[in-house]
Amino acid sequence: MSFNESNTVEQMILDALSADTTGQPFELKDAPGWGASLGGDLRPATWENVPANDVPRQAGDVMVEPWLRLALIRLNPEIANQPDRADEVIYALRAILLTVQADGLVRANENFMDWLRGEKTMPFGPNGEHVPVRLVDTANPARNQLVVTNQWVYQAGSVEKRFDVVFVVNGLPIVIGEAKTPNHFLWSA
Repeated sequence: MSFNESNTVEQMILDALSADTTGQPFELKDAPGWGASLGGDLRPATWENVPANDVPRQAGDVMVEPWLRLALIRLNPEIANQPDRADEVIYALRAILLTVQADGLVRANENFMDWLRGEKTMPFGPNGEHVPVRLVDTANPARNQLVVTNQWVYQAGSVEKRFDVVFVVNGLPIVIGEAKTPNHFLWSA
């Protein structure tokens, strides 16, 4: 068998994050830097490994909208009362992605981060009162859908990108990883 990034590094990442053969979930313990950071709060016991072909999205979609819709309903009581409100939030998130060319990548990233932190509001409260919208439950991480997938294809026009490993939280691709073969060395002068 030849070693390549798919059957070594990439598969190791997927195996480490999914339940092992004993049925016990992988758990990262006492890693430096986790502490009280947001990353420590979101550290899951297990990520669900879903093949990219089974993720309900088209190659041109950034978000996994069916999963995001369910998460919005699950995490926001005001949206659960009227599930169509989830579509309004998804529309606002899509608008951020579409304005990258006009507003710039930095501004779009800042705007999206405001949503991820729960700092954005929508008029879903009583009498149209603005209430925060949660995309991620940081207080109770077990309420989030945590998926790791590999060989995720994203296509914008004629340009196609293939990402080795993608971490998806509630339908949002949060981390993209590029695996390299174990025998790949980077030489610098």
